[in-house]
Amino acid sequence: MKNKLTLIGALTALILSQAANVNAQTPAAAPAPAASPSAAPAVALDFGDFQSSTLVGKAWKASEEKNYDAALGYTGKCIEMFQKQAVEQQKSLTEPVPSSDKEKVFSMWALNDVGTAYFIRGQALEKQGKSKEALEAYKFLADNLAFAQTWDPKGWFWKPAGAAAERVKVLEFDSVK
Repeated sequence: MKNKLTLIGALTALILSQAANVNAQTPAAAPAPAASPSAAPAVALDFGDFQSSTLVGKAWKASEEKNYDAALGYTGKCIEMFQKQAVEQQKSLTEPVPSSDKEKVFSMWALNDVGTAYFIRGQALEKQGKSKEALEAYKFLADNLAFAQTWDPKGWFWKPAGAAAERVKVLEFDSVK
């Protein structure tokens, strides 16, 4: 046993000395270039468990706190991860799921969460004065995820595509003024 402990101690010392030699031989990294004044600050986001519902919840919270960069980050991650499934779920339907069938509505989780993410994204972009990009988000939602439904904590579902279609009308009207 004593020989094994001695061997383990010697190996540990060897590994530590080798690591110190490698660190001493590695040249220092060049300093990072300064960010341009017009560059948006990087937003460090915690995506939690990466579930679509988590991402949408965090996006809503960020939007309520007027942290639109974070809202865009969370919605972007949700869209990136689940848009394909959302579009597939939309294509599987010939009409909206009746809101009275909560279980069926919730089974369309990707459609609902990605649709909601596009709506939040449109709102955040509008608040940042990016009307053209907001219009694109709203149009995608209205044209491709029309049957998405969002649960309101007050106890009912609402349709983000309908709200998005209204925003499209307003933004298109504003653009011709």
